Amino acid sequence: MPKRAQQTAAVNAPVQSPCDAAAARALPPGPAARYPALVLTATILASSLAFVDGSVVNVGLPAIGASLRADAQGLQWVINAYLLPLSALLLLGGAAGDRFGRRRLLIAGTSLFALTSLACALAPNTGVLLLARFLQGASAAMLMPNSLAILGATFQGAAKGRAVGIWAATGAAVAAAGPVLGGWLIDLGSWRGIFLINLPLAAAAIWLAWRYVAQDAARRDEPLDAGGALLATFGLGALTWALTVGSSPQGWTLGLLALGAAAVVSLALFVAVEQRRGERAMMPLTLFVSRAFIGLTLLTLLLYGALGVLFVLVPYFLIEVAGYSATAAGAALLPLPLILAVTSPYLGALAARAGSRLPLTVGPLIVAAGFLLTLRIGSPAHYWSEVFPALALLSLGLSGAVAPLTTAILSSVDGAHTGVASGFNSAVARTGGLIATALLGSALAARGAALLSAFHTGMWLCALACVGAGASAALLLKPPAPGRGSPQP
Repeated sequence: MPKRAQQTAAVNAPVQSPCDAAAARALPPGPAARYPALVLTATILASSLAFVDGSVVNVGLPAIGASLRADAQGLQWVINAYLLPLSALLLLGGAAGDRFGRRRLLIAGTSLFALTSLACALAPNTGVLLLARFLQGASAAMLMPNSLAILGATFQGAAKGRAVGIWAATGAAVAAAGPVLGGWLIDLGSWRGIFLINLPLAAAAIWLAWRYVAQDAARRDEPLDAGGALLATFGLGALTWALTVGSSPQGWTLGLLALGAAAVVSLALFVAVEQRRGERAMMPLTLFVSRAFIGLTLLTLLLYGALGVLFVLVPYFLIEVAGYSATAAGAALLPLPLILAVTSPYLGALAARAGSRLPLTVGPLIVAAGFLLTLRIGSPAHYWSEVFPALALLSLGLSGAVAPLTTAILSSVDGAHTGVASGFNSAVARTGGLIATALLGSALAARGAALLSAFHTGMWLCALACVGAGASAALLLKPPAPGRGSPQP
């Protein structure tokens, strides 16, 4: 298999959405747990499965392509077959936990994740791998919101803040370590090991949840929004397929245009279904009465879409052009989560005093400057003089945007909708990565000078997207009222 096809998309290490933690904070406390530390451990282990799989798998794409003879589009779908159901079904997974029991859904989702991880490790061809990856994403959509719901209901007051902080810090550490761990396993010679590492994590999470998480309360009788979930999944899937193939060298065809039109119709029907269901919808349209919520949604989609491009193209370029190993390519992005971890608390405190509008406007603009700085990266790709400065500046801007985003989301809607608003924002962040990956076909098919040109074009477009994210905050968020540090709806 040609080197280019083997290295189609090296890494797509995600940045954890800050509204994942907000979903836990928004929940009212439940019955006191007898062993709260073990409940916290169970939720961390379960949610870590999704964080590990969102980062570690993509380092193995070159080896997967060589082993299974997958083409560029097939390797793009190794990423998006996971992100698609996770993006479309995340809110439904939380509603299913409320309906059937959070503990039950956590154990079922974690068990399915383990089984599908084993199926990925044993996959004999690309088709089986993609099916298993899709089921992995669906199981992640079951376990993620319910692990957070259990976490939020187990603790209260200051203890909840500490528990959510531990959960978020652990998730960030796992996501940061994932590409390095995956690269190390690949360099040892086995891409299948990156799926097998999920099995002991899942087994420990299932056992702890079974022993120490409180039994589920009585079931709610409210029906699930299954119709909306199916329309959202089909619409996002058709759109992703059309963009993936259309962005490849073969270009757009009448069939792809028809598929794109079907995606638009499906998503329009989804909105109609949600409007008819009112407050029983998984995405209540009353959220969009708030200008602030609309602005924050656009900001999240554009910013996380740009990051999705970064996490694919930069490591791919380092491997393809500069000859980095898989481990080195995974480690190249480590400054981003490390700088985020150090600077976010300080910038979050600053945002609390000055309000969210200013940092949410300036932060994405600094990220845009970081993307422009990546234009200095040439074919030698010297890390400390070319790659690191761009990532450092980008990380500082991202810290300014991520730190106040949770507070801004929660303050942009009324108290009855904080949980669904934070969950929806998390889904939007993952959808941004989904769409961004689908648009990379031509860049990933390029070689030599064409690859350098495509890389720089991608960075330019990411910079423009970040400018758009900052403009969304500037135009749609109102300045904070006197004495308050959050935007007004």
